[in-house]
Amino acid sequence: MEGMSVGTLLSVEEYLNASFDPDCDFVDGEVVERNVGNRKHGYAQAEISGWFIQRKSTLRLQPMTELRLRVAASRVRIPDVLVAEIPIPDEDVFTTPPYLCVEIMSPDDTMNGMQDRIDDYLRFGVPNVWVIDPEKRRGWRVTADGCATATDGNMRTGDGRVAMPLADVLLP
Repeated sequence: MEGMSVGTLLSVEEYLNASFDPDCDFVDGEVVERNVGNRKHGYAQAEISGWFIQRKSTLRLQPMTELRLRVAASRVRIPDVLVAEIPIPDEDVFTTPPYLCVEIMSPDDTMNGMQDRIDDYLRFGVPNVWVIDPEKRRGWRVTADGCATATDGNMRTGDGRVAMPLADVLLP
């Protein structure tokens, strides 16, 4: 469950040299479990990645799933989908902000619980954060300027470069 510690305090180096199954976030010395997704979550994650892959040559963006992102000296987050500018950074754990982080809500997630992750991404300099709830078939765009609901069913980036219809990536 979100925010639940799974071990003793570690250094960031110990965390980065360890593996977890499923992989976990690292927040100020603690290994933190992420909520496990269900069928709708997994479907959305795969379809969002595929949606970006189909448009890779025109958008010049590369999606990657569950990649470690070092958002601060003592914090590593793992977005469901990270979308980076091409050429992608040559590092196993990204230390530079990607273009977009996508979080897909699991049934146990709450917007309150998601807020810490969003704040970490924004403080790190990620210009676009999407939060998608596949159960309720809706999403939110979060930028440094605030949060907006995708009222027309399209997830957009703050600069207008990307407009992804939720209907293209969610189970009916």
